[in-house]
Amino acid sequence: MKGLRLYKKEKLCSAVAIDQLFSRGGGAISSLAYPLRVVWRQNPRRSSDAPVAFLISVPKKRLRHAVDRVAMRRRIREAYRLARPDFPMPQAARFDLAFVYVADKLVPFATVDAAVRKLLAKVAATAVEA
Repeated sequence: MKGLRLYKKEKLCSAVAIDQLFSRGGGAISSLAYPLRVVWRQNPRRSSDAPVAFLISVPKKRLRHAVDRVAMRRRIREAYRLARPDFPMPQAARFDLAFVYVADKLVPFATVDAAVRKLLAKVAATAVEA
């Protein structure tokens, strides 16, 4: 993978993988850096060759207007896209990653970017240990 582009193989689309990520006994780890919470788990069975597959969730309960949810999803995706090269994951590791928005209002991009970088540092540290 070259550059900063996000590829389809980096999206977490599998319903089974998402269920395992959020299930109680799935072995997932969670961390909070306001306004985001990240949930991740190692998934060696994933067939994609990307080290990380991610999803972004902005609940309707938090942001009632669709325009606001879409704007926040775009901010989180852009922050992840820009921060991803700074936190390389081992090629052999396969991680599923979910960013969940927990704030009740829109926050600026700088806040989201700082949170994403903090959370990716925690995930990368866990990946190195594993």
